[in-house]
Amino acid sequence: MRLQPIVVTPANTASPAISDDEADALARTTVNLFKAWSLTDAEACSLLGGMSARTWARWKDGAHGRIDRDLRTRMAHLMGIHKGLRYLFKEPARGYAWIRKPNSAFGDQSALQLMLRGEISDLAALREWLDAERGAW
Repeated sequence: MRLQPIVVTPANTASPAISDDEADALARTTVNLFKAWSLTDAEACSLLGGMSARTWARWKDGAHGRIDRDLRTRMAHLMGIHKGLRYLFKEPARGYAWIRKPNSAFGDQSALQLMLRGEISDLAALREWLDAERGAW
């Protein structure tokens, strides 16, 4: 079997870059989302790619500083996960609680356990799974 040449790379087809203002808004929203999800500081730091506890404490106080591309992508996926849960559950509290409940689709792990593995691909996979569950694909 012969591989087809790549005409367009994924970087050329990606969503538009997240601006600094959008990244700052994502950071503020992420802090609020993590409160709603009742995450510990350690869980929050892990979901944000191994952010230091000191940096997370500054974020909670509203000081976000420079936000790199990786972190912008993570937060965008987290917002997509939140959006998917809001579509699936009419009552927001049920969606917030769902992330900690074991799920047979994830080998009896919770969505949070899946996300805490630390890879962006885990966040993307959960987001895609939620989109498929709600029929967005």
